[in-house]
Amino acid sequence: MRIDVLGAVRAFRDDGSPVPLGGPRHREVLGRLVAAEGRMVTTETLVDDLWADQPPARAVGALRTFVAALRRALEPGRPPRTPSGVLVTEGPGYALRVPREDVDVHRFQDVLARARRTPGEVTALGEALAAWRGPAYADVTGSAWAERERVRLEELRAEAVELRARLLLDRGEGSGLVTDLREHVAGHPWREPAWTLLARALHHAGRRADALDTLRRARTALADQLGLDPGADLLRLETDILGGAAPSAAPAATWTGPGVPLGPRTTVDLARTLALAGGDALVRSRSDRLAAITAAERTGDLALTARIIGAYDVPALWSRADDPAQSRAVVEAAVRTLAALGPHAPADLTVRLLATVAVESRSAGLTPPERDRARDAARQAEALARDLGDPALLAFALNGVFLQSFTRPGLAAARDRTGAEILDLATAHDLPAFAVLGRLVRLQSASALGDLDTASAHAEAAERLAAATEAPLLPLLTAWFRARVAAARSTEPGGPSPATVAAHYRTADEALRTAGMPGLHRGLLPLALLGLRLLHGRPAPADPRLDWGPYRPWTEPLLLLDQGREAQARTALTAAPAPPPDHLQEALWCLTARAAVRLGDQDTAARAATALRDARTEHAGAASGLLTLGPVATYLEEAERCADTR
Repeated sequence: MRIDVLGAVRAFRDDGSPVPLGGPRHREVLGRLVAAEGRMVTTETLVDDLWADQPPARAVGALRTFVAALRRALEPGRPPRTPSGVLVTEGPGYALRVPREDVDVHRFQDVLARARRTPGEVTALGEALAAWRGPAYADVTGSAWAERERVRLEELRAEAVELRARLLLDRGEGSGLVTDLREHVAGHPWREPAWTLLARALHHAGRRADALDTLRRARTALADQLGLDPGADLLRLETDILGGAAPSAAPAATWTGPGVPLGPRTTVDLARTLALAGGDALVRSRSDRLAAITAAERTGDLALTARIIGAYDVPALWSRADDPAQSRAVVEAAVRTLAALGPHAPADLTVRLLATVAVESRSAGLTPPERDRARDAARQAEALARDLGDPALLAFALNGVFLQSFTRPGLAAARDRTGAEILDLATAHDLPAFAVLGRLVRLQSASALGDLDTASAHAEAAERLAAATEAPLLPLLTAWFRARVAAARSTEPGGPSPATVAAHYRTADEALRTAGMPGLHRGLLPLALLGLRLLHGRPAPADPRLDWGPYRPWTEPLLLLDQGREAQARTALTAAPAPPPDHLQEALWCLTARAAVRLGDQDTAARAATALRDARTEHAGAASGLLTLGPVATYLEEAERCADTR
């Protein structure tokens, strides 16, 4: 028996006669089980897939009727009351047991997988492509699962067309490719490899002028209509043709993963470069990135959209977004694209989308469901990336794990393990930007644990990496770290004076002010100065020009107390919410504890003590690597004494 779904769903017996599959629902059940690739599909899932809006009251009975009819059609000679060997009952659902070579879509995927590894499979790849009779599951309409499968398989089909063309052109063949590639480009105008291959095929056919015209039209299609810049392969080919290269010469194309061509050098690629530069360039990078995502979504090409969303794998260190609205828009685009691609999307795209959700869902300002979604995304991205064995993808996924690891105070040691793995991966596989990230994560963790010598060693190593990779933002962070070290040393005999430390903080703040990172900068200097004063038992800074930014709810009670306004301080403490789970949560809980102790608010002191207990060995605010309020234990013991007097 043979089953075909690359077109309308149909089946044939060994003698070539068609199998009468029945009506549309019967064919949809068979198609859905084909899509599962031998895995069991529960009855509940099948009912939901067949009746997406509102299943009828007897939906399960109707499904069983369809299955029974399919079994009779697929195994007409099976004796009554004997188990089916093709459409089997398994656990709470059904599975299709058919050899992969007997199902056209499975043959196609297997041939493509082999062709990615072995250029000699080009003939088999052509035969597999010829088996397509139209869109996959063409007669299954109005079903979300079928639409997801069509999108996924169309992406694989496009890849197969391009891979076959490349293999043929690389060995000096390609007769007849021009017509096929013209049709391919017409159907996929946003795929840069398609344009490049068409131009190569035209050049191979001796049509130099047409090849150059194709490259010019590619520029228009990619740049003017979508905001994409032509990539290195397209530019290299244009240069080769203009320079008189032989038609059979193959450009040094760039490929990644199992034979999948890299996407175009898009606006988002430019955004990645700008993001690492800082300042106005960093600000511009955010708008460029969102513009590229918006343009990609307008094309309706889910795979392109996923590639563009996931291409912005710039390492991220801080748990508060610089542009919350933009981050939220990126997350929602990633979530929409994940849902549209469905569970059978290419694994690397899924990892990138999940990691993007985790990285862009910075903890401050999220609702509890959004936090849960982001943490689940981080865990899923990490697990999938480990299975794929792609070091760069795993480093990106671990970046999300790190940013979602601030679930409660006291987790510096766990974050250090994540930072160590990022650093090891980056060092072993030449990922310099992630090597800097790994160093900074480890710096922050050592700072939180009060190990300033280890933190300083990571700062120096990060600075060496930054100098080699031209990462101008890094010295801004290490300047803050050295001010944090000076603050800690100022309490020791012979250490710098508080005035000297305050000057260090102000110098670091001035450099950070124009770096394009408001999520990091705003409120940081006042909080650092407050911490310095608390270390020395002095009142909070009273400078009215200080912008406390997002930290005001937790600093306000102490500011008011130091101004002698106890009633207002009590009101402010009551109104202050629980600190967000971010880099500075320990510091904010310590400020809450100190205000509660000074006001004699035993209930708030008890809540603060409970939150801080697991962070007893850490230093408040030092998980940032930028400032310190001193040992958490000091504030915790005060809060516990206050709470115990109830």
